[in-house]
Amino acid sequence: MGLPNKDEVKGKMERAKGGLKQKVGHVVKNREMEDEGSAERARGEVQEGFGKARRKVGEKIEKVGKAVRK
Repeated sequence: MGLPNKDEVKGKMERAKGGLKQKVGHVVKNREMEDEGSAERARGEVQEGFGKARRKVGEKIEKVGKAVRK
């Protein structure tokens, strides 16, 4: 498994930030903040998933390239 790319890292950060905002919103009974946190967390999950898919495609292309060079 390769190193995470910038989409994966940014997605993880967005997901964490959203989760924290969601929990704070719940604790202070601020439904708007809770909803914003939920949306940020979902965006982070999508971005992280896109990054993982992109990394896996890159790894497969690299593997094929190495096989062709043999």
